[in-house]
Amino acid sequence: MQYGIVIVDHGSRRGESNKMLEQIAALFAERFAERYDIVEPAHMEIAEPSIATAFGRCVERGASHVVVCPFFLGPGKHWTGDIPRLAAEAAQGHPGTRYHVTMPLGIDDLILQLLDKRVRSCVDNGLLCDSCQGTVRSGQPDVAVVPPVAAHGHSNGHAPAGEATVCSNCPYAKQIAEGAKLVPAGV
Repeated sequence: MQYGIVIVDHGSRRGESNKMLEQIAALFAERFAERYDIVEPAHMEIAEPSIATAFGRCVERGASHVVVCPFFLGPGKHWTGDIPRLAAEAAQGHPGTRYHVTMPLGIDDLILQLLDKRVRSCVDNGLLCDSCQGTVRSGQPDVAVVPPVAAHGHSNGHAPAGEATVCSNCPYAKQIAEGAKLVPAGV
């Protein structure tokens, strides 16, 4: 029995967010290569690859069982309805395959450790780390809060189709654009 793993997030209009999931899937595949031969990223909506595309890639690579792992924290409507429906629809296109949707990330000691890592980084840097200093995220009194219209040039905060919406203050934009790997937890 050959398993394919699909790691799925919501999907975003922001390309760097979608690229981050691709990096996560690649790092997962690398770290657990002895356990899982087939790992594919997917986005529930907005961006490709979709769940159907990733499911198809798993089957093309030899999977008969596809485990869909939501990259979501809680058991909201996407986990309870949208993702299982999309996985079932994808499986219908591949007779003889099965799928299973895992629990969301949820409450776990590893999540608590990651939260501590993020908070500790801010506190240890006096709330002025390189990622946030000079941005509205820093809470610095001399940094102006920019309304969404000015930040993106559009009243709904999103650019029209085909126009990039990369914010200049995204702490990951440069790393992702340069293809840098994310630092695994605990490093």
